[in-house]
Amino acid sequence: MSENNSVNGTATNTEITSHFLKSLVQQIRAQDSYGFYRSWSDELILKPFVVTKQKKREISVEGEVDPATISRINAFFRAVAASIEKETGLISNVVVDLGHEGFGWALVFSGRLLLVIKTLRDAHRYGFDSLEQLAEEGEKFVKKGVDLAKRFPEVGNI
Repeated sequence: MSENNSVNGTATNTEITSHFLKSLVQQIRAQDSYGFYRSWSDELILKPFVVTKQKKREISVEGEVDPATISRINAFFRAVAASIEKETGLISNVVVDLGHEGFGWALVFSGRLLLVIKTLRDAHRYGFDSLEQLAEEGEKFVKKGVDLAKRFPEVGNI
């Protein structure tokens, strides 16, 4: 790995300012039991989440969903759950049910309260056009989840 932590020399080492993106990086690093990402910049860790429309067209939807893609989906929703938990104090959990065809659900819940429900289609091609879109989508889920948790705290505490 080069000194600037770049893949193909494309890293720009910009500062990650989004709270959601910081939470996402934290979730990915927490699952890194071998320290593989220890020397990687935050931007480089988030780079696999950026999949351009052109790249999505090149990804086949036949066969099993790539384990790395499943890990990214799980990390995204764990970051949503962690962000909701941080804001509300309610313990949040994640369930991702994904069939081999790339269709399924992602649920974030607390107690008996479903905070986030997302239908997944073409999970083979899971990704966002940019880091900004990634942050925006994650923060949108967090906001909706926090609003529900504040509206129904008695259901979330069960």
